[in-house]
Amino acid sequence: MRVRVGTAAAVLLACGLSSCTPGSPPGASASGSAAATGREQLPQGSEPVRLDPADFSVTISNPYWPMEVGDRWVYRETDDAGRVLRVDVTVLDRTSTVALGIEARVVHDLVTEGGATVEDTYDLYAQDATGNVWYLGEHTTEYENGNVASTAGSWEAGVDGAFPGVVVPAQPRPGTRYRQEYLAGEAEDVAAVLSVSEAAETPAGAYRDVLLTRDTTPLEPDVAELKLYAPGVGPVMTVQIAGGTSREVLVETTRTHP
Repeated sequence: MRVRVGTAAAVLLACGLSSCTPGSPPGASASGSAAATGREQLPQGSEPVRLDPADFSVTISNPYWPMEVGDRWVYRETDDAGRVLRVDVTVLDRTSTVALGIEARVVHDLVTEGGATVEDTYDLYAQDATGNVWYLGEHTTEYENGNVASTAGSWEAGVDGAFPGVVVPAQPRPGTRYRQEYLAGEAEDVAAVLSVSEAAETPAGAYRDVLLTRDTTPLEPDVAELKLYAPGVGPVMTVQIAGGTSREVLVETTRTHP
């Protein structure tokens, strides 16, 4: 399978975690003003946020990950052990109201190996009035040999100290940082925007003006991933650059309104 990425992403893949400065790929500014702009609007660390449910919608139109009922993405994932997994992501005609009172769109994420279920997850998303896509929780189940092995990692905003985060900003700028989710000791993912001008090619197509983020978590400080989001499509590639060698690429997508 041939997979290509643009200049900044390729440099980061080549140099890995230690010798590249987050938020400073070639052509990207790492100025304090860019970071400050993101900090003013986006959630950080374990800071609580006050959100008005009236400001949110289950209609998600952010260009870097638009979600309409029936939209579907199929990924091929190769994990650290060399296993090849299939990941099916489908936007359901279902919503769920989280404890914070915000109605969220339900997205089904199913991971299989040879037809057998490895992980079955229902993610919860909503978009605010400015266009940020918020991550409001997930209900996940892992399987081994057909039996439930774990539900660790499940969380819901407003329950047991869990806070929502942003999965895709409305106006991503190089240097912008934000938390994607927060439940102490369970889910503490953080993202930093590296570029909005990448190119990427996967079996599903070739993409330009791609958003590139570097995702980390303090729970696994030696692990880092690059994620690429194509305008009008959504996530097209995830590549682990530290702490492992896993890779996930888009192989097929079905959009209800391409």
